[in-house]
Amino acid sequence: MAGEPICQGYGCRYDFGTPLHDASVHLREEVLRIPLGLEFTVEDFESEWSHWHLGWLNLHGELVACMVLVPLGQESVKMRQVAVMTLLQGQGYGRCLVAFGEAMARNAGMRIMQLNARQEAVPFYLRLGYAVSSEQFVEVGIPHYQMVKELG
Repeated sequence: MAGEPICQGYGCRYDFGTPLHDASVHLREEVLRIPLGLEFTVEDFESEWSHWHLGWLNLHGELVACMVLVPLGQESVKMRQVAVMTLLQGQGYGRCLVAFGEAMARNAGMRIMQLNARQEAVPFYLRLGYAVSSEQFVEVGIPHYQMVKELG
């Protein structure tokens, strides 16, 4: 069907401190941090043990995309740290991962997904049904917008 993600593989949830979590830290660092000259600190991980760690694995079981979901209450969750391997970007893996994250949140009773999108990622999230819900602001030294989607 036209417009459908072409990625192959499957979504999974993994625990903090596991080998998949280690792989996600490496992926997030490579895609999100190093290009901005940033490094993870111990403080960055202090609260992550209680967050939901989701990934997309290829058919060989290798992590190719990841995200962190942070429950904000009983009906709202924040998506953060979304990363797709650079060589695989634009092939649907991000769309597959976001759909998987939305399904996980919906199944947990969440009704609203929110995120802070880098300016260049706003069109991606708009195509997935998210709406801009803030003025531009600066986070980690670059422009961002808060976005939100009702999960239904």
